[in-house]
Amino acid sequence: MHPVVAALKHHKTTVALVALEIALTCAIVTNALFLIGDRLALMHMTTGVADNQLVWARASGLDLGQDSGAASPAEAAADMAALRAIPGVESVAMTNSLPLAGSYWSMGIWRHPGDKHSVLDNAVEYVGTRGMVKTLGINLSEGRDFLPDEYVDYSIFGGKAKVPPSVAIVTRALANQLWPGQDPLGKTFYLGDHGKYAIHVVGVTEHLLNPSINPNQGIERGLILPVKSVQGGMYVLRMRPDMRKAVKEAIPKILIGLDPSRIVPDDQIYTDTISEYFHGDRAMIWLLLVVIGCLLAVTALGVVGLSSFWVQQRTRQIGIRRALGATRADIMRYFLAENFLIVGIGVVVGLLAAVALNLWLMDHYELHRMPLVWLLPGAAVLLILGQLAVLAPALRASHVPPVVATRSV
Repeated sequence: MHPVVAALKHHKTTVALVALEIALTCAIVTNALFLIGDRLALMHMTTGVADNQLVWARASGLDLGQDSGAASPAEAAADMAALRAIPGVESVAMTNSLPLAGSYWSMGIWRHPGDKHSVLDNAVEYVGTRGMVKTLGINLSEGRDFLPDEYVDYSIFGGKAKVPPSVAIVTRALANQLWPGQDPLGKTFYLGDHGKYAIHVVGVTEHLLNPSINPNQGIERGLILPVKSVQGGMYVLRMRPDMRKAVKEAIPKILIGLDPSRIVPDDQIYTDTISEYFHGDRAMIWLLLVVIGCLLAVTALGVVGLSSFWVQQRTRQIGIRRALGATRADIMRYFLAENFLIVGIGVVVGLLAAVALNLWLMDHYELHRMPLVWLLPGAAVLLILGQLAVLAPALRASHVPPVVATRSV
């Protein structure tokens, strides 16, 4: 290794520039790989509902004098009865939103009534009519579904129906924040002004994604409340996967047939809803892959160019070494070791820069902290790329014959 280090000392500026290029590439590639991995992990999370068995729709009145076009409880019940009669439909319920559907309601939860320091802000509220748990396919790991007499008239928007239900189903993530290390079943939390209304936990679901995943609401910090009707809510229908398209096409006809003075602005197969939610993430992943590919290509070309230049510059020295007994393998190892040292220096600096870049992104763009384990793939990619890039020039150098030493004199 000493001859390699000695040779590099004669080209300090060139070595520093190549190492800097590798460091910048390593820092960017490592963070890009982390972002891709983070997005892919999120895209493959279970929603907590029966994804491939659901179709949903919203209906709006054309008469602007109506209550925002929302159906009355009696109209909603008639709608659900008609939708339930569609061939293939197993169950129907009404809810304010679905996991990854975008729109959501959130609220503050009081651990202790009147104690503002005990408030947990931005908990996502799902409200649904009878049969919501069954229709959505929500699995309860503890407790039970709601009883018929637990459904009440309630709206988060106020009005006469201000009093919330007395029971709720919570996600495991919300339970862990409210009562860390404790069994949430039977526990009580409070809603309303100053925690006026006591809510008892009757069920727990391990997974139920929020309608929108963001730093404020998190991923699964939500609860379900039983209501008799949902103002401006969506009808959710459950059926066999092969029946989804036919049911989707039948929904507008059924709803408009019941009331010609309204429209059905939204009706969608739920898996399409999920796909739309992650459209931006998929675009970001492809963009990052293109950036990674371009950076790696430029870096590889830089390594190839430098190695080829040094092979050409040292042709006579290589010939002399061959004449003194160096084998082709010795020449190969020399150039590989030299390049590994340069790339290694760049990677070490790049890993430090990757951590600094991640901290900067956390401060400015609210990204997650990158686990240090992500430094390994970033380093591996650059080290492997560096050795592959120098392989062709090193092979060319190993084929320099000993006679070159005499021809160059």
